[in-house]
Amino acid sequence: MLYIGVDLGTSAVKLLLMEGSGRIVKIVSREYPLAFPHPGWSEQNPEDWWEQTVEGIRELTADCDKSQVAGISFGGQMHGLVVLDKDDAVIRPAILWNDGRTEKETDYLNQVIGKEKLSAYTANIAFTGFTAPKLLWMRENEPENFARIEKIMLPKDYLAYRLTGVHCTDYSDASGMLLLDVEHKCWSREMMEICGVRREQLPDLYESYETVGTLMPQAAEALGLPAGCRVAAGAGDNAAAAVGTGTVGEGKCNISLGTSGTIFISSRRFGVDKSYGLHAFDHADGCYHLMGCMLSAASCNKWWMDEIIGTGDYSGEQAKIEKLGENQVFFLPYLMGERSPHNNPRARGTFVGMTMDTSRADMTQAVLEGVAFAIRDSFEIAKGLGISIERTNICGGGAKSPLWKKIVANVLNIKVDVIKSEEGPALGGAMLAAVACGEYASVEEAAEKIVEIVDTLEPEPELAAKYEERYRKFAQIYPAMKGIFDQITE
Repeated sequence: MLYIGVDLGTSAVKLLLMEGSGRIVKIVSREYPLAFPHPGWSEQNPEDWWEQTVEGIRELTADCDKSQVAGISFGGQMHGLVVLDKDDAVIRPAILWNDGRTEKETDYLNQVIGKEKLSAYTANIAFTGFTAPKLLWMRENEPENFARIEKIMLPKDYLAYRLTGVHCTDYSDASGMLLLDVEHKCWSREMMEICGVRREQLPDLYESYETVGTLMPQAAEALGLPAGCRVAAGAGDNAAAAVGTGTVGEGKCNISLGTSGTIFISSRRFGVDKSYGLHAFDHADGCYHLMGCMLSAASCNKWWMDEIIGTGDYSGEQAKIEKLGENQVFFLPYLMGERSPHNNPRARGTFVGMTMDTSRADMTQAVLEGVAFAIRDSFEIAKGLGISIERTNICGGGAKSPLWKKIVANVLNIKVDVIKSEEGPALGGAMLAAVACGEYASVEEAAEKIVEIVDTLEPEPELAAKYEERYRKFAQIYPAMKGIFDQITE
C-alpha cells in the first residue's frame, strides 16, 4: 500500500509518497505566500494551504495506482491560530508560530497568572508564539471576531478537517497551544477559563498515529483518491520530524536545522524543566519529549546569503571557510526574537567582534556557528536536568551542509548521525499514516524498520575543545546585550 505524508510548512507544503516498506516514491513541494501586515506580525490564509495541498497531492499521485493510497497524515507548523465561524468559514488569517504581536498577553500570563500556575496547568509557560496568547490578543483587539469563533484549530488540523469533516488535533501539536494538560493528555479547564474559550470550541484529541476519519466524498473527488483512504491525526512538525528520523523511545535526540531550529529529546516518562527553558510536550509515539526551540536557524543563513551578500551559492560561500573554532566574530541568531531558552521577543540578531581584517567568510562562519551555539544553550539545560546525550540525529534544510553538521558535532561534542532520508516531517507523517493503517504495530516499530543511518560525524577532540572556549564567550553576549535589546525595541 501507499501512504502520503503532508509537511505543512511556513513557506510551502511538502508532500511525500511512501511505500509500506518505507521507500520514498515521490516528493512534491508547493509554495504559498506569507504576509507581514505589521512589523512583527506573521499571517497566512488557510485556504492557500488547502489549495496547494490538493494540487500537490494530485501531482504526487499522478503516476501511481491511486487505489493503493491507504492513508494520509501530517507534520505541521505548530502554534498557529486558525478560527472558523458557525458556517465553517475562516474568520481571519491564521496567526502563525513566528508572530510576535502577543508580548503583552504573554507577559500577563507569565507575570499575572504566574509561571508556576501555567506550568502546573500545562507543563509549560507562555511564549509569544503559543496559541493561548493569540486567543487573548483576539479577545482584546478583535472582540467581534472572537465572539464569532465556533472552532479553534491548528494549521495541519485545518487540512484534516477539510479532508474528513472531523474537528481534531493530536497531543503533540496541542501541547504547544498552552491549553493542554500535557501530563494527563486533556484540555486544561483552568486555561480554557483564562482564555475565555469553551470545550466545544476545541478539537477532539487523538494520538498522532490514530485514525480520525476517512475522506469525505468531495475531498476524495478533489484529490482523486478512494473515499476509504484513512486520515491519521498527525503531529506537530518537530514531533513528526522526530518520527521521520527515528527519534522515538527513551533518550533519543534529534536536531532540526529548518526555518526554526530545535533540539528534541524523547522520553517514555513525563518530565518538566523547572527553569522553564525547555518545552515539555507529548510525543507522536504516545509518550513525551523535551524540546528547545530557536525561532531562526537555517533562516539565518538564508537571510545572510540572500538578503545581505546576495548570492545563491551557499556551498561556494561555505567552501571559503578554513579555520573552524578560531573565528573572532560571533553572531546572535535572534532575527525573530528568541524562544528557548531566553523567551525574549525583543532579542535581535547581532554580530560582535568584527575588525578591519574580518572577511566575508568570517561572517558566514559566524552565522553557522551562532546557530549551533544557540542550540547548545538548550543542550546545556538538558544536561543540567541529568539527561545524558551522547549522539543525535539531524534533519532540516541546514543538515544538507556537511560543514554545518561538522560544526554542530563539535560545538555539542557529540556524535551526529545522518539518516538516509532528510525528509523529516513529511516522512514522519507518512509513517504515522502507515501505523494508522496497520502496516506497523507501533511508531517505534515503523522507525526501527524504516529509518536508516548512513553516516556518523564524530567530534574531533582538539576542535571540540576550541569550540568549548568559543561557546563560553558566546554565552556571555546575550546577557550583556539584553538591556540594549529592551531599549532599541521600545
